[in-house]
Amino acid sequence: MMKLEAFDDIYARACERKGGEAHLESLLPQSLSSDEIMQYSDAELLSAMSMQVFQSGFVWKVVEAKWPAYQKAFFDFEPSKVMLLSPEQLQQRAEDPQLIRHLAKTQAIYDNALMIRDIMQDHGSLARYIALWPTEEITGLWQALKRQGSRLGGNTGPYFLRRIGKDTFLLTEDIKGYLLVHKLVDAGFSSKTGLAQVQAAFNHWQQSSGRSMAEISRIIACSVGDNRL
Repeated sequence: MMKLEAFDDIYARACERKGGEAHLESLLPQSLSSDEIMQYSDAELLSAMSMQVFQSGFVWKVVEAKWPAYQKAFFDFEPSKVMLLSPEQLQQRAEDPQLIRHLAKTQAIYDNALMIRDIMQDHGSLARYIALWPTEEITGLWQALKRQGSRLGGNTGPYFLRRIGKDTFLLTEDIKGYLLVHKLVDAGFSSKTGLAQVQAAFNHWQQSSGRSMAEISRIIACSVGDNRL
């Protein structure tokens, strides 16, 4: 494993590639505090999670345009109401031309409502569960969402967390490329070993820079590659 590049050097390169410090800073994402995240309702989180599931591998703007119809079809994503839907009713929604015809992703709305119920029983609410998860172990939350939920593996879970303001880095192609070139990961990015190596690198940069994981992630992406953010 190679020695980690100093974050000041990564930042300087990103500034140079993005036309200066002011412009780079304007590109950085904002994260919410734990108290702010706790204000989300379970319905708001199920809606955000479901939208991210549908946007995975699909045109994001199309999903956003159809989302008011999803809000109506799924009772504003109240988990207790979603859980009342029968298999036949889910099938009908998966075939509705006003929605997106994808049975597996439609089923995921129901399955993730069940996950929210289970987490609520153990932790009070999904919002509390997410808010109190330490950022220095954020890949553990990725794995928990993948394990307990439906279709939340890969980048879907992390993008959902970013959507709701939870501080997390992302494993975009640019960032994965950077980590591989610098030999900071020698295992698969979806493996426990690989995720632990990535987490360790980001923890080091966070401690040395004082920045959020989300900011570090964006700065690294801006310092290399094609800047797919």
